Amino acid sequence: MRRLLVLAVPLLAVALVGCSAGAAPGWTYAPAPSTTPAASGGGSGAPAASSGASVAPSAGASAEASGGASSPVPSGSIDAGAGGTTLTITAPVGAATANFQPTELTTKANTSFTIHFDNQDNQAPHNVELKDANGTAVTLGGDTQFFQGPGTRDYSVPGLAAGSYTYFCVVHPTSMHGTLTVQ
Repeated sequence: MRRLLVLAVPLLAVALVGCSAGAAPGWTYAPAPSTTPAASGGGSGAPAASSGASVAPSAGASAEASGGASSPVPSGSIDAGAGGTTLTITAPVGAATANFQPTELTTKANTSFTIHFDNQDNQAPHNVELKDANGTAVTLGGDTQFFQGPGTRDYSVPGLAAGSYTYFCVVHPTSMHGTLTVQ
C-alpha cells in the first residue's frame, strides 16, 4: 500500500501543476449568435453599383430604337422608363387551368417593348410565345423555353404592325392564351 501511495503522490502533483499552470484552457465558451443583425456601418443613400444581373429589364435599347421619345404606358403594363414599355404576363399557381393574368394587353404599334413573364406556378412548366392574326410566330428575344416556376423571363419584342396578336403557353395553348392589341 505504501508503494502505491509513493507512486500516486508524484502523479497527483504533476496533474495539479498541469491544471494550475497559467496556460489558457483548450476550449472556450462561445455564446449563441445574436438574432439581431449587426449594423452594416455603411451610410444611407443610393445603392452602390454591382456587377450582378439586374432584375429589371433594360430599357436602353428600346429608348434608342424609338429615338428616346417617351410613349404612353399601354394597358396591363408598367413603364420601363426612358421610353421603353414592359408588358407583364403572369402565370399564377394552377395556370394550366386558370389562364394567364391578364388575358388582354395593349401596346403602341411600331415600337419595341419587353414582355416580362412572371411564372409563379410551381405545378407545371410554362412559357410565352406570340403569333400574329395569320398564325405566324413573332420572333422574341430571350429564352422562350418553358420552365417551372417560380421564376421570371424577359422577352424583347420588335415593333409590331397594328393588329391583333395571340400570346400563349406552348405547353397549354388551349387553356393559357391571351390577346395583345397593337394600335
